[in-house]
Amino acid sequence: MTLFASLPRTLRLTIVLAAAASLAAGLCAVGMVALINRVLATQGAEAPRLALPFAALAIAVLACRTLASTLFVRVSQGALARIRAQICERFIGAPYPHIEQTGNARVQAALADDSTHAANGLSVIPVVLTNAMVVLGCLGYLAWLSLPTFAIACAILGAGSWIYHLNHRRALVHLKQAGIAQDALHGQFKALVAGARELKLNHDKQRGFLRDSLGTTLEAVRTARTRGLSIFFVALGFGSFLFFAVIGGVLFAPRATPLDPAVMTGFTIMFLYIMSPLESLLNALPALSMARVAYARIEALGADADPEAPPGAAPVAPFSSVTLDGASHRYFHEGENSFFALGPVDLVLRAGEIVFLVGGNGSGKTTLAKLVAGLYPPLSGRLLHNGKAADPARLADYRALFSAVFSDFHLFDTLLAHDPQDEALANRLIERFQLGHKVSVRAGRFTTQALSQGQRKRLALIVACLERRPVLILDEWAADQDPLFKDIFYREVLPELRAQGKAVLVISHDDRYFGLADRVVRIENGQIAGDAAPHDATPVPEASAA
Repeated sequence: MTLFASLPRTLRLTIVLAAAASLAAGLCAVGMVALINRVLATQGAEAPRLALPFAALAIAVLACRTLASTLFVRVSQGALARIRAQICERFIGAPYPHIEQTGNARVQAALADDSTHAANGLSVIPVVLTNAMVVLGCLGYLAWLSLPTFAIACAILGAGSWIYHLNHRRALVHLKQAGIAQDALHGQFKALVAGARELKLNHDKQRGFLRDSLGTTLEAVRTARTRGLSIFFVALGFGSFLFFAVIGGVLFAPRATPLDPAVMTGFTIMFLYIMSPLESLLNALPALSMARVAYARIEALGADADPEAPPGAAPVAPFSSVTLDGASHRYFHEGENSFFALGPVDLVLRAGEIVFLVGGNGSGKTTLAKLVAGLYPPLSGRLLHNGKAADPARLADYRALFSAVFSDFHLFDTLLAHDPQDEALANRLIERFQLGHKVSVRAGRFTTQALSQGQRKRLALIVACLERRPVLILDEWAADQDPLFKDIFYREVLPELRAQGKAVLVISHDDRYFGLADRVVRIENGQIAGDAAPHDATPVPEASAA
């Protein structure tokens, strides 16, 4: 799909109107130059009679150019907002494995750079159309003055255009390379901010990052774009030289082109006038080329993934259980340069049950949690809800059963998709979670997020509770809590969630609290090694408040 076809109908109509205004401006500009040449050829005898048409054409050029530019500003900004919205919708609407594979840097590059280049391509359309009409109109006038000389001029300009086309193709190769390097650059920018603490602690690491990682990527972007744009402007310079060559031929080779002095004057004026519009036209072509490359990259962002269907109506039947029936998943493990296989796994989470999922680092705990939640579609086996198989084509319906706080969670600054009445409940839970002295919810928004990681996790759990989903997944949630609140979480919060009828899957290393679970599921190397009630159900000693 082209950029024009992807725009809504109102923007497409605006483009058509603005294009018509641009063409009209070009025609009026050509008419003005023709009038000027006519007055000069008659040595001003017709000037009084032609003054009114000249003024009318001048006003028309001003009005049409202003209208075209104003409309295209509206189009370019509307298109920029539309493209960015489409990128976001396409990204979040894709299957979760595709989201993980795409990564932050690629999406940031599409939102920040590619969308801007695409919108800028629209903004130069009035320049292209106006100046193209001026160039064509001037060439038509030159043909009317002298067809043989016009043919010679067109032959020279045709050769120049062919050379420009060859250079244009070479430049596009470098601009595409710059786009790929730009993706990596956004990843380096993210690493600079996220890793600032580590870089400040180690100056050698800081210098190495700035020189080898960030510096190399910056240089790759600079080199590719410099080469691409330089090729464009070398071609532009050659085009200007061809114009002077044509003018020189007309002025200094009268035997080859015997022309009337008035015709020679007209040719010279027209060629001198046409140079600026043609240079403007050619200068705008790099922006159009970058827009085409950028929009192709945007289109490729989600081309290999079909969007998922949105969830339907909420299930009417009370929640009983979710089940993995022989489900499996695998992914490529970068650290070990091999595939990690999970399953086949059989697992049941029942209403009103607390299940601890335990195992060593890299054993597959988080992967299993994502498989349970439907974020990863099973490569084999089935997902079941209340004993009935979930439709693989409508995973969003199955995922609507879950809330989760993963170890790499994101906390939004607003209570998204919540009833306004939830604000009072949110503030009560904030007090219950011992955060009332630091944060509250006002107008659906947290008053601050300047909190410790453990405190932000408490807010994330509050948000998850407000979603009122029957299944809750907590991935290493207690790892960042102080000893006092960790004890409150295991002894008070989890039993309260059980009493509400929720099925809670807790990924934990806190073996001293395993006795509080209804079941402990142990996973090793992607396989469930145990699933039973905890062996040690003796009371856990109270945690110290220190």
